[in-house]
Amino acid sequence: MSVASEEPAKIPKSILFICGMNAIRSPMAEVLARSMLPSGTYVASAGVRLGERDPFVDVVMEEIDLSLGKRQPQTLDDLEDDFFDLIITLAPEAHHAALELTRSNAVEVVYWPTLDPTVAAGTREQILSAYRDVRNHLAVLIEQRLLRKNGVKAETA
Repeated sequence: MSVASEEPAKIPKSILFICGMNAIRSPMAEVLARSMLPSGTYVASAGVRLGERDPFVDVVMEEIDLSLGKRQPQTLDDLEDDFFDLIITLAPEAHHAALELTRSNAVEVVYWPTLDPTVAAGTREQILSAYRDVRNHLAVLIEQRLLRKNGVKAETA
């Protein structure tokens, strides 16, 4: 008895990451995804509400040689393109907003629960550790759910 092998799904051509204020989780995910996914993949991020750029994000991204550059937080209304193959939400309010926006569209919306590192207290190093945990969590999810699931090998540095 032979089992038919299923051909792996292709990586979506356009992905949007959404969180609350587009200041921490979704911009981290955007930069990580751009560095990990094939170059033809369009990746963007936005927030439900407008936030302010968080300097701890810059610190933890620079630790792995990535940068947000001059990018500033943006809301869903600020997006230049409003069609995506996949929307990944990182916070409950973002998930509800994405479902509302895509109610009449055939777009896949998935929720990746991701902690908010701004709730961390303590020393600068303890706070940075919380941001690193978020960064690493997102990198693992991108690798496992977008690369491995789709038959693409992640590049090793």
